[in-house]
Amino acid sequence: MDEKYFPEVIEKKWQQRWDEGRVFEVSNDDPRPKFYCLEMLPYPSGFLHMGHVRNYSIGDALAWYKRLQGFKVLHPIGWDSFGQPAEQAAIKRGVNPRAWTEEHIAHMRGQLKHLGISYDWSREIAAHRPDYYKWDQWFFLKMFERGLAYKKQSPVNWCPKEGTVLSNEQSSGGVCWRCGAAVEKRDLEQWFLRITEYAEQLVGQIEQIEATWPEKVLKRQRDWVGRSEGAYIDYAVKDSDKKIRVFTTRIDTIFGATAIILAPDHPLIAELLEHSALKSDVQKFAEKVAAARARRADPTEEEVKEGLNTGVLAINPFGGENIPVWVANYVLMDYGTGAVMSVPAHDERDFEFAQKYSLPIRQVIAPVSHGQPAAEPVSKTGTDQSAEMHRAFTDYGVLINSGEWGGKLSQMAIHEMAQYAEQHKFGGGAVTYRLRDWGVSRQRFWGAPVPIINCEHCGAVAVPFEDLPVVLPETAEFTGSGQSPLAGVAEFVNTTCPKCKRPARRETDTMDTFVDSSWYFFRYCDPSNDSAPFDPAIAAQWTPVDQYIGGDSHAVMHLIYTRFWTKFMRDIGLVSFDEPVKKLLTQGMVTNLVEGTDEWKAMSKSLGNGVDPDEMISAFGADAARLFILFAAPVENELRWIETGIEGAVRFLRKVYSMVWRWHERLSDPSQRQDAPSTQELSPEVLALRRKTHQTIARVTNDFEHLHLNTSVAALMELFNELSDFNAQPATASAAELFVVREALESLTLMLAPFSPHIAEEMWERLGHTGGLIQKLGRGAKWPKANAELARRAELEIPVQVNGKLRARLLASPGVTEDELRAAAVADEKVRPFTEGREVLKIIVVPQRLVNIVVR
Repeated sequence: MDEKYFPEVIEKKWQQRWDEGRVFEVSNDDPRPKFYCLEMLPYPSGFLHMGHVRNYSIGDALAWYKRLQGFKVLHPIGWDSFGQPAEQAAIKRGVNPRAWTEEHIAHMRGQLKHLGISYDWSREIAAHRPDYYKWDQWFFLKMFERGLAYKKQSPVNWCPKEGTVLSNEQSSGGVCWRCGAAVEKRDLEQWFLRITEYAEQLVGQIEQIEATWPEKVLKRQRDWVGRSEGAYIDYAVKDSDKKIRVFTTRIDTIFGATAIILAPDHPLIAELLEHSALKSDVQKFAEKVAAARARRADPTEEEVKEGLNTGVLAINPFGGENIPVWVANYVLMDYGTGAVMSVPAHDERDFEFAQKYSLPIRQVIAPVSHGQPAAEPVSKTGTDQSAEMHRAFTDYGVLINSGEWGGKLSQMAIHEMAQYAEQHKFGGGAVTYRLRDWGVSRQRFWGAPVPIINCEHCGAVAVPFEDLPVVLPETAEFTGSGQSPLAGVAEFVNTTCPKCKRPARRETDTMDTFVDSSWYFFRYCDPSNDSAPFDPAIAAQWTPVDQYIGGDSHAVMHLIYTRFWTKFMRDIGLVSFDEPVKKLLTQGMVTNLVEGTDEWKAMSKSLGNGVDPDEMISAFGADAARLFILFAAPVENELRWIETGIEGAVRFLRKVYSMVWRWHERLSDPSQRQDAPSTQELSPEVLALRRKTHQTIARVTNDFEHLHLNTSVAALMELFNELSDFNAQPATASAAELFVVREALESLTLMLAPFSPHIAEEMWERLGHTGGLIQKLGRGAKWPKANAELARRAELEIPVQVNGKLRARLLASPGVTEDELRAAAVADEKVRPFTEGREVLKIIVVPQRLVNIVVR
């Protein structure tokens, strides 16, 4: 062991040993209890940044901790390697996306190994390789068999810059999630996955994970699925056999409906206006709205409400009133039924629309004051109250102007009116969802081909399972025109129909890359299986994932899709559970100052505030980089990058290393090892160090269970400071002193391993241990266990209250009796002024925690 700490030498040595010994590979046959630790699948952009380092360091710290605790740990890595950047590189620079991707994977693999992340590289996967995307296609066909994969003409979100379709989740806010370009609307034939079939489960089964997933993620998922309970109502169209179905969460307001509003693209409009003179006007209005939506950068942005009366009348089934049917731009076909009943008195958007177009405003809900109905409004006849109402009243209340339901509270009326509608067969209770089916078609080359053959005679035909994978051709013409490059590869497109054997054409769309990442962690369990995505029996040994780590930006994309995919796999018998991940941690971003400003922003190339991990490793070592990034802030919080912090981490590691070097000759001598001395044999100084060691073990162990990694490092630093203040010298230390120093240094080394594993391995070896910290089948080192008695504080601080007010604090041993506490409290000089001359009614003692003296 060198006297000086040279991280580059130590880290190279142990990375080589780990590779040669295949130390972090884990067998499916290992009989120990399992722990599956996983960070989100990275895209091989080619270069890690410190945000990656934080993510992987958190996961690796937990993996080390669990291995040392005796678990068999699955900690794999792979690559989300399909996607637009590789194809954009092909368009801009004329490079092959496959070669570009493999080159970037190789570079990032090297970076991860230089960091010393303890991955099982034997399980590495990559989404762009046929042995992986074969199973994307297999899953697609399984969904196609069950009617969960289908194709339809649909208005889609189109990114003009990337030249492809985006899902709703990928275009939230009206911009492309990847490049930031304004999203347009286009009508295209697209493949969809029927995720809406699982909408109720996606909401209802959140209860299985709500204690172990961040609430901010679950809230976004609930909001995205958008479950609404209410009622549907069928409005008959006057002089027609047609009906308009609306969904409402406030059926109690139906007597206040003064119009039916349809989305401009509602399919019923063409039928209702087939012979109407207004047909052309309504059609032009619909085209105008569609064009405006396509141009609008943010579809959630409030727009000026516009509408047009169709001249059609609908009949309110409650009361039989005729009300006009309008089309308006604020009603969307994507939500509910694409038709709403307009109740201006009780809906803000309807109120604004009614004011603009002079529609009647009729109040049918009155406020309730102190549990009693308020005085009835000026109008008692249900006539137009536009002049009296200045804004909509949107709360629950008591029904007025509502026929036989007048005087009832909203909550009761909602239930009774839905029942009435059901009994009279024009409606009933219903649940709707904001969630829409997942559009997975992409007009790109670099993705998994959709495994469908289009035949003029047979329609869409599944590629036979035995013919999978449908392999991407080696090259294509990358034009950036928006048409799939595969369409121009004749040898790929032209094929034979599996059913009729006539000439046919392959589907030229590829799948959304979120398909690849929806099930990948199951493939890690059985990555070489060439006859199934994975063996269910093997996956059952490892899944669900015990701890998943990644950014909360994936809350309504990846983390919804993977929950959907798992439920589908359950339904086809591949897994037996509902939720893929037991615990989720969403780590905070690593930020840095933007040059020339005082703004801290997430590191990025475009802002020029990135920090290259390779430079940090070269200058300070991987162990120091990892230690700093785990110490600088709680894992859920933003971490501001300050280089002096990593310098401090190096100084700490250097001092710990030097201490081990000072003691290693004597501590590594087998003849110097002995059993633990009894507490009675130890001097106060020696006992104090022993207590500090066990208190630190208890604290760090508890912190790891809650992923409080920054406070764990702080505790290790405190233990080291206690060791530094300990006066014993290696040459002259007594047997007891030698024992407690060894116990403290070995415990410190073991607990440091999850943060800085290379230096921990080196110090462990120099303390006399062979074979490394981690060995096959758990034969290596073991996480230290705290002695509960020693971990208790040597002295307890007991608050003393008089009539509930704090008056003093007592220092007492952990074994102090209640009688001793009573006597000490009464005799305390700070307490006596508040008790002398007064009657002591009772003395309440909470053992080891509190004394309260009650006087009068």
